[in-house]
Order: sequence, then structure tokens, then C-alpha cells
Amino acid sequence: MRADAGVRCALAAAWLLAGAAAAQNAATLIEQAQRLEHGEGVPRDALAASALYCRAARLGDPAAQHALGWMYANGRGVPRDDGVARGLLALAAEQGHAASVRLLAMLAPASGAALPACMAPEPALLLEEPASPPDYAAASHSVRPLVERLAPRFGIDPELAMAIIAVESGFNRLAVSPRNAQGLMQLIPATAQRFGVRNSFDAEQNIRGGLAYLRWLLERFSGEVLLVLAAYNAGEQAVQQYGGVPPYAETRDYVRRVRALYRPERHPLPR
Repeated sequence: MRADAGVRCALAAAWLLAGAAAAQNAATLIEQAQRLEHGEGVPRDALAASALYCRAARLGDPAAQHALGWMYANGRGVPRDDGVARGLLALAAEQGHAASVRLLAMLAPASGAALPACMAPEPALLLEEPASPPDYAAASHSVRPLVERLAPRFGIDPELAMAIIAVESGFNRLAVSPRNAQGLMQLIPATAQRFGVRNSFDAEQNIRGGLAYLRWLLERFSGEVLLVLAAYNAGEQAVQQYGGVPPYAETRDYVRRVRALYRPERHPLPR
């Protein structure tokens, strides 16, 4: 995506609306990105670091724009692209980021400046009306006690887990999707194995595995419910690749349906 005037105006408007909350969130994203980039307490993962930097850069943080520009200038975790590097560094330089000004002067001339696709403003996701309360309550009657007992052990809001189960399986513990996702929280075999689930059709095992995965996603995406839901449906790699909710019709519909039942935008990080 080219760094034309229209994109810059859209980004500027989004950044102004974000305010102090965005700055605080950007700082968290940058801290996590730095740990991943340098392997500080976690396995080094330059690709994941670049995705986090891009999310903070989209919020308008010049330090994140500089860090991501440096990665593109050096081919670290992303393909080397001097045009993209120039586009990012120019954004940071416009905000007075001194290191970006210096790095811009050192880059070889390029035909034009660009911005990565993950810098595009997130399209709006319109929320649906909640499901009918009587139907929801009746279907969930046998599942709720399990969720309310297990979710706090994983630091998960029971209502988030209930909303996911409602959309994933309709509270049918024997549900199987065309992709072989199984049980209440629709665990694919690889995810079930990853979180120690031996029988995905056992309600308690399935919920435990789904809650463990949710906890991991909440930590990975800083408690941003939108991104956690998108990753639960499409996988964390897809969210990292697109720097937000992937443009898949199925995923965007899934996020809308769960958010109709669970409205908070952020979830406290599990402890």
C-alpha cells in the first residue's frame, strides 16, 4: 500500500482519536515486540516482533515506526524493502524522531515510499444484536456450571468462554466441523494435543483445552478481544500476517457473532 495523502490522512485521524489509551497500548506492544526481537525471556521471533511493531506503528507511535522501518531496511524478520523502510521512517521523522531522521539520510535512494499492508486502518466490524436470551440460557444450562468453575482458574472471564462456545458449537459437546474441529470449543486435533486434551468430546477436557488456548492468545495479543477472537478462528499466524483481523469472510463473521454476545474490547491479562 502506497503512503499517499489519503492513507496518511486516515492514519492521522485514527491516531488523534486514539489518544492516551492508544499510547499506553502502543507502549505495551513495543515492550512485547522488543522481547521477541531480542529473545528476552522468550524464544526469539523476528516475524512476531514485526507484527507487534506494526500494530503499535498503526497507532501512531514513532518508536514503533522506526523499529519496523529498521527491520525493513535490514531484512530482519521481514523481506528487505527500502521503499517500505522509507515510508515508515518518514512517518516517524515527521513526529521528530531523531534516529529516524538519521537513518533516512543513510538509506540508498528509492523510487518511492510505501507502507506495509498491516498499517491500513482496521475496517469497522459492525456488531450484531445478541442471541435470544431464552434460547441461549436453555442451551447453555448444562455447560455454564463447568465454565464458571474452570474459567477463573485460567484467568478467563466466564462470559467470554460462554460466548465462544455458543458460536463455536451451540453448546453441543459432540459437534464436529468440516475441518475436524471438535467438541464444545471446537478444538482441532493439533490444538487439542498442544494443550493436553486427550478426548475432545469430553466436556471438561475440551473446555480446559479451550481455556488454556484462550489464555495463551490473551497474553499473545495483550488482552485485545478482537484479535484474540480472530486468532481463535483463523490462527495466530494469520493475525500476525495481517496485523489485525484477517480479511476472511468467515473470520470477520465469527468475530461479529462472538462480539454480539461479549462486548468488552479488552480482557484483563491472566495472572
